[in-house]
Amino acid sequence: MIKTIELSKVFRTDEVETTALNKVDISVETGEFVAIMGPSGCGKSTLLNIIGLLDNPTSGRYFFLREEVSGYKERQRTNLRKGNIGFVFQSFNLIDELTVYENIELPLLYLKVSSSDRKKKVTEAMERMKISHRRKHFPQQLSGGQQQRVAIARAVVARPKLILADEPTGNLDSANGEEVMNLLTELNNEGTTIVMVTHSPTDAEKAHRIIHLFDGHVVTENIKKML
Repeated sequence: MIKTIELSKVFRTDEVETTALNKVDISVETGEFVAIMGPSGCGKSTLLNIIGLLDNPTSGRYFFLREEVSGYKERQRTNLRKGNIGFVFQSFNLIDELTVYENIELPLLYLKVSSSDRKKKVTEAMERMKISHRRKHFPQQLSGGQQQRVAIARAVVARPKLILADEPTGNLDSANGEEVMNLLTELNNEGTTIVMVTHSPTDAEKAHRIIHLFDGHVVTENIKKML
């Protein structure tokens, strides 16, 4: 599903050049659950942004669904993201002015799903994440754990092939964090590919494989269990 070849990303200003990724080679097969670990500033989030088609590499090649996408323009990346990639962020990234229902519905609006199908899919996602009783609430009326469940529901409502999770338990207490990881594991068991950036060794243990980054390089890969 995902393959990078000598992927590099350099950020430049008038005075400073910073190499965030330096010739990174990784591959992720369909149905895998992969954790990416490393110290702050090692390139984890930059790699996730490129995998998620939010940014392009400076050099190297990136294949998504066997299609080279390294040089795609923004509109091409946006079209490919739709329905294929769901995002779960540490800060939830919910829209405060929208209700729980409306936040979850948003990806389906972008995909121009019919009203009746949207209602069915959003209802199913809310029931699965056990937040149906909060459907009319706004994000600020929810606990952190509830907000992350809404974010996961939004990520999965269009049934994407890939979920990218950036520190999904970073703002949660241990109980809510464990619940979120159990939900991600359940989704993976059903066939969704998951790539997760995390600082937590406990969360990383849920993955099949752990990729360690340091100073923009892949330094080690650990296989946790057989697929």
